[in-house]
Amino acid sequence: MVADPLTTGLLGLAAMFVLIVLQVPVGIAMGVVGVVGTGLIIGFEPALTLLATEPSSAMSAEGLAVIALFLLMGNLAHAGGLSDELYRLAYAFLGHRRGGLIFATIGACAGFGAICGSSVATAATMARIALPQMIERGYARSLAAGAIASGGTLGMIVPPSVVMILYAILTENSIITLFLAAVVPGLLAVVFYFVAIAVVVRLYPETAPRGERLSWGQRRRETRNSWAVVLLAVSVSGGIYSGIFTVTEAAAVGASMALIISLVRRRLTGKSFLASLGDTASNTGLIFVIIIGASVFSYFATLSGLPAAIVAWIEAMGLPPLAVIALLMVFFLILGSIFDTIAAMVLTLPFVYPLVIGLGYDPIWWGVVNIVVIELGMITPPIGINVFVLHGMARDLPLRTIFRGVTPFLLADLVRLIVLILFPALSLWLPGVMGWL
Repeated sequence: MVADPLTTGLLGLAAMFVLIVLQVPVGIAMGVVGVVGTGLIIGFEPALTLLATEPSSAMSAEGLAVIALFLLMGNLAHAGGLSDELYRLAYAFLGHRRGGLIFATIGACAGFGAICGSSVATAATMARIALPQMIERGYARSLAAGAIASGGTLGMIVPPSVVMILYAILTENSIITLFLAAVVPGLLAVVFYFVAIAVVVRLYPETAPRGERLSWGQRRRETRNSWAVVLLAVSVSGGIYSGIFTVTEAAAVGASMALIISLVRRRLTGKSFLASLGDTASNTGLIFVIIIGASVFSYFATLSGLPAAIVAWIEAMGLPPLAVIALLMVFFLILGSIFDTIAAMVLTLPFVYPLVIGLGYDPIWWGVVNIVVIELGMITPPIGINVFVLHGMARDLPLRTIFRGVTPFLLADLVRLIVLILFPALSLWLPGVMGWL
């Protein structure tokens, strides 16, 4: 046994970051450090049992099935062409305005995020659908790319969201309560993005020409053609919030509906079906490895007393709670621009969650704020992952151009983050009204 567990905890934390910098997968790095650190504190025989108990616990947790099912629903919906229908529906009502294609892109990102639950998948999908159309119609390349990279982040905040499910599971909070808490912030995100677009196209009208105005007959036709995606979103969300389905049941219903719709429309081939299953399996496996590693590391961190020491250190500084939250926001903006979204959240939960709850803040409110600030990191230089995804799919777009286009949306996100911090009721009002708080 080691005489000073706290020192072991600090060394373990440093070792984990070294491993991640050396390109060791996050889940593996956390698991290795957790086992070795636990072994140094209480002995390696009990520490090694974590390699059996934690994977077994994760694999048998019914709640984690939600992640796989929502990922499958998103992949099948994309394979079935539902994302194209969403974009055409949004364009039918917004395309005639200056910057209409950008408005349509943001609207489609929000809609697809409600089906897909993944920011990267949303950005990648819209890059295939919207980017060529905007460039073809004379939109500024920077603004078009920035809208897609930023709109992709809506996949994280618009429920159902894989990251929200993960936060709820790891902190033992209600998934439905967190979904409800994210509804108003998700709507605010769309509104703030619309305001940012309106300001940019008014200042620089040449960046976003007007499109043609569709007749009401054409709009009705596009609405009828989009019945499937509307039915899917309403069935899943309505089933959850009305209490008809549990979250797991809603995910299963959504995946089944996406499969049936794709088959009925004959848009799902054997190849695309297998690709959807493969992508779902690989992403689910990745998330499970992260969850298992996080559980092992969290056990080690608690055993070392590091979270309690950090809380005591912050309290000893005498900073007001709002100042502590502001410092955490700066920390997460930096961390989110370097690490993957899930990794950034999972790495910090064992230390930050007890600190925030110790300051008297609501865990549901913090879940929303935590996800929003990490979401900003996905488009923040130097390593915004959505920007790199877009650059990978459109090699002729320099990173500098995409980051320039992201700037107005990033500013809108910062304003939204400040509003959510200063007015927690925006996140907690709906769960309270619905009786989930």
